[in-house]
Amino acid sequence: MPQAPTDLAEFTAVALTAGYAAGDFTPVEATEAALARAEAAQRSVNAFTAISADQALAQAKASADRWRAGSPLGLLDGVPVTVKDLVLMRDTPTLRGSLTISPQDGPWDEDAPPVARLREHGAVFLARTTTPEFAWKGVTDSPRHGVTGNPYDPARTAGGSSGGAAAAVAAGAGPLSVGTDGGGSVRIPASFCGIFALKPTYGRVPMYPSSPFGTLAHTGPMTRDAADAALMLDVLSGSDWRDWSQQAPPAQSFAAECRADVRGLRIAYSPRLGWDVPVDPEVARAVRRVAERLAELGAVVEETDPGVSDPREAFETLWFSGAARVVQHMDPERRELLDPGLREICEQGARLTALDYLAAVDERMALGRAMGDFHTRYDLLLLPTEPLTAFEAGVEVPAGSGMRRWTEWTPFTYPFNMTQQPAASLPCGLDSRGLPIGAQLVGARHADALVLRAAHTLYEAGVADLPRPVLPD
Repeated sequence: MPQAPTDLAEFTAVALTAGYAAGDFTPVEATEAALARAEAAQRSVNAFTAISADQALAQAKASADRWRAGSPLGLLDGVPVTVKDLVLMRDTPTLRGSLTISPQDGPWDEDAPPVARLREHGAVFLARTTTPEFAWKGVTDSPRHGVTGNPYDPARTAGGSSGGAAAAVAAGAGPLSVGTDGGGSVRIPASFCGIFALKPTYGRVPMYPSSPFGTLAHTGPMTRDAADAALMLDVLSGSDWRDWSQQAPPAQSFAAECRADVRGLRIAYSPRLGWDVPVDPEVARAVRRVAERLAELGAVVEETDPGVSDPREAFETLWFSGAARVVQHMDPERRELLDPGLREICEQGARLTALDYLAAVDERMALGRAMGDFHTRYDLLLLPTEPLTAFEAGVEVPAGSGMRRWTEWTPFTYPFNMTQQPAASLPCGLDSRGLPIGAQLVGARHADALVLRAAHTLYEAGVADLPRPVLPD
């Protein structure tokens, strides 16, 4: 087990609330530590669209009063959190990385369901995190807010589209962040930045407003470890009438369920889903070590593939159509303000027909059935989160790769948005350049607790221990 941290910015949410209850420190002290890290992260990697220091300290002081009175609001009272600038938050403009939205467009008087639930539980809102424009790609740069770098190497990408959120958590600017994932957008940056992230089963976390990308888009926790994600999911899973597709509230606490071990679980280890995908050898070795460790911990691990084909063409049909819907109302002058890559895929999406879309839906349903059948034989699927580690910041695809779109280097994430399965990324080592490597755990639909349980076991076994990134003062 790693040595306990002494800097409050390194504490998990679980450790912070335990310390508040014991009177060891206060939410004000924890928020001040997180704000100091946020300022450093902003100078180094540009992780935020706005830092709300005065608001956060006021919320922290109110939380400290509640803890002193022995009456915390909820599970996360006084815990610093950040929120992706795609998710509505009261009294704060949601600009979505776009020059086509103005802070004056307001009135900005509504919380999205995840923010509402966090507010009900007393969370301290530290900052808004960066996103590519309308979250359209797997790296984080936008016309409005520029390029977000990686805390392990600011010249490299944090991933995306929840890149600012991942960078914030990795840098110690709060242990929790709200991210969104339509094709890998919490898992890609988690892999690149060495943190944990869960894309829950679709509907597990209510969403409002509905995403233009439809039921590909999920909201999920981005955290320091799996135990924090389970605790955060207990909060985010609260019901909200504004989402007509939400699931019923969970019968059990995710935080309680994740404490079980993995003995007897049937885990399929797939090095590359059976596809002709070049996986960096260092990534491949690190993920294989995770498979070996799970076997040592008592799981029944078998190297096998799900036997499905790469659905990239169908995913792009769904994704590009959604992007075209985002900008459908914009006149030509406003469209000129868009990220050129976004404008290009919107034009592609606008040329697609309803029959093209329905054919992609058919392929999506077939993939879902195939994965459902696969999970009658295996509880979990283990594979790399990404076939590579973080590349240079400010570009959509790695230089010299011959690729054009971000979907070409993310083959292991978007399939599970199509199937709506829970999927998590956890760190499992560093490559020779000191960049994090991510392993992905995928469960059957509604098996969120099982994914968290296996991930927590790996954290407890030390598999996910990484040296923390060091930001300049």
